[in-house]
Amino acid sequence: FWHNHFATSNAKVKNARFMLGQYRTLKKYALGSFQDLLHAITIDPAMMVWLDTVESRKGKPNENYARELMELFSLGIGNYTEHDIREAARAFTGYEILDRKGALNPRQHDPAAKTVFGKTGPFDGEQVVDLCLEKPACPHFLVRKLYRFLVSESTPPPDELLAPLVRQYRASHFDTGKLVETILRSEHFFAPETYRAKVKSPAEFVAGIVRGLEGHAGSLPLAQAMEGLGQILFAPPSVKGWDGGPAWLNGQTLLFRQNLALSLTSGDDARFAAKCDPVGLLERHGAVRPVAGAEFLLDLFLQGHVSEETRSAVIDTFKNAAVTKHPPYWTAADTANHAKRAATHLVLTLPEFQLN
Repeated sequence: FWHNHFATSNAKVKNARFMLGQYRTLKKYALGSFQDLLHAITIDPAMMVWLDTVESRKGKPNENYARELMELFSLGIGNYTEHDIREAARAFTGYEILDRKGALNPRQHDPAAKTVFGKTGPFDGEQVVDLCLEKPACPHFLVRKLYRFLVSESTPPPDELLAPLVRQYRASHFDTGKLVETILRSEHFFAPETYRAKVKSPAEFVAGIVRGLEGHAGSLPLAQAMEGLGQILFAPPSVKGWDGGPAWLNGQTLLFRQNLALSLTSGDDARFAAKCDPVGLLERHGAVRPVAGAEFLLDLFLQGHVSEETRSAVIDTFKNAAVTKHPPYWTAADTANHAKRAATHLVLTLPEFQLN
């Protein structure tokens, strides 16, 4: 969520150390204080390069970070003016990267008074961040976006539904962990209309498979494989991040999802062969016979919530794969293992598995 919220691309940053540093910052504050996170991101070297803060100097302010701070990171469109952006941009002059950390250089900073959101003072960037956090629009903007991410992409919640969450978020000083816990325990999270109503991102699709298989596939091969699914990690398409939702799925990306699922389950792909083995998984859990294996896989990946038709199809795949003609050098164990892999691949390519 935060990587997409603070969408930063190494295509421009061109510094793996900076990108790794930003990732660690996002992880550190992911379920902590958004207030602390926003301050940390403001002087994050990758962000400073991405939105040109490092080029902003007294007399030549760059408006990029000030604009995105308000539009995408804290307030949303309609809750600031162009004048606010111009004045805030002056507050962000003089920031530079020293020893791989963001710091304010007073000699390059505009110390004169600025007027932002109707308040006037010799603000620097950190103080403008606080001004954004003080705006009532800030918790509302973030709660709405988190609700969309966790509950529903298709049905915008009414303001009255979000109001208690907004009040809680502000009263807790932007405790994101507490907010997420409240949302995940709510009736809305479990409502029939929101169940499997969100399309999994490629990252969610891949992580769900590897964790489900109790695998240990290398992160680099997985990240490279995700490019075909439409998500290049650390390289979002723009400062707005990925559109997500139905945009994740089309004829090509569905085919790539099927191919990646096959690579992770077939045992034939050298990148993943011994690292994501459904055969070992089923044997460890004592689910080697067709019905038991099908039930185990459907419970594991789909919580058992599938139609009887789908359940029968998975069981039949176990049975049919075991009697299909195979190379003459295959043993009975080879044939049985092929059946386990084929059934697992089927489960991972079901329409239901593409959804949260």
